[in-house]
Amino acid sequence: MKLIERNYYLQQLIDVMDTPDIKVITGIRRCGKSKLMDAFISYLQNQSNEYNIIRIKLNLKDFETLKNSDDLYNYVDSHYVCGKDNFLFVDEIQLCKGFEETINSLHEEERFKIFLTGSNAFLLSSDLATLFGGRVFEISLFPFSFTEFLSYFPQTDIDAAFDKYLSSGGMSGSYLYNKDVDAKKYLAGIVRTTITKDIVTKFKIENEDLLNMIVEFLMDNVGCKTSIRNIANSLTSNTYKTNDKTCGAYIDYLCRSFLFYPFKRYDVKGKRYLESDKKYYLADLSLRYAIIGTKNADYGHLYENIVAIELLRRGFEVYVGQLGEKEIDFVAIKDGMKTYIQVSDDISREETLKREVAPLLSVKDAYPKMIIARTKHPESQIEGIKIVDIARWLVSHD
Repeated sequence: MKLIERNYYLQQLIDVMDTPDIKVITGIRRCGKSKLMDAFISYLQNQSNEYNIIRIKLNLKDFETLKNSDDLYNYVDSHYVCGKDNFLFVDEIQLCKGFEETINSLHEEERFKIFLTGSNAFLLSSDLATLFGGRVFEISLFPFSFTEFLSYFPQTDIDAAFDKYLSSGGMSGSYLYNKDVDAKKYLAGIVRTTITKDIVTKFKIENEDLLNMIVEFLMDNVGCKTSIRNIANSLTSNTYKTNDKTCGAYIDYLCRSFLFYPFKRYDVKGKRYLESDKKYYLADLSLRYAIIGTKNADYGHLYENIVAIELLRRGFEVYVGQLGEKEIDFVAIKDGMKTYIQVSDDISREETLKREVAPLLSVKDAYPKMIIARTKHPESQIEGIKIVDIARWLVSHD
């Protein structure tokens, strides 16, 4: 498989390598957590001979004997080298019974710089503080961005490349399959494994069918405001019953396993966060195509999904803007600065452009405002609002 240097994430690891926290790489299954760890180890090896690197892959037969906490501790302790910087890297840490005790002890001893990956069933982001007493720095890893996709599939026609990225997505393992049907089988397998291993097993789910129905519902409604009660009502029939409490719990599990990302609403005028009717976006659109195909494909909402994940990838805190009855797709916040963003499919018609511009003009502060759409043209402006083509925005550093 062709390897792409994921320098953005690698730099995050480099920046925190000397901090005392336990570093944990999180993200959806098969997004490249172990490969990122390997890349960081290569970086260290190229930097200095004074680094002692202990690499453990608990999913390999070579490390079968380290699957209880005492044996893992003794192995790591025996490989410590006095006088050097000792780095400990463990893949699939959850396979060691009682791993929390061992990792916490090693961290307290302050002899090792600790880096972990693991199954999302055991290293969900919301669990990290509990597992390791809050002494954690999380590196959130996402599937390939459009820029990384272009590195893998170099093309001179950015518009054709974007069309391919829209359907192929950023789960790079699927790129190895020559036939689209086989790639979709691979992607569907990721979703199934996430459900059966990362959710059903950990949370002892009794109704896996309901969980699958909710997955398909959320995939079919990416970019739509979602009422938990409405989901429960829509999935309830004469022969099948559920409720908003169960649906809400199941959706929370899906988000905690990094399959979906929840976006709260933000009252722009009142400057407060709203808990009800969140929006949910998929970690990667290719998973939608693999599970439900192209039915009900609202390209405006699909583009929203791409922009939403890209904003997270770039380190923004992102909300859905609410301004009275009007909605702004995204309020993106970074370093105390806001950007108001509308996302659209086609704004070539005057009435569509006016509809997208109106909510942005209603915002009276001086923060930047922009429309990201499928224009296939260079950047332009209307009434101080920047209009950017989505493909060109994705490869920019704006």
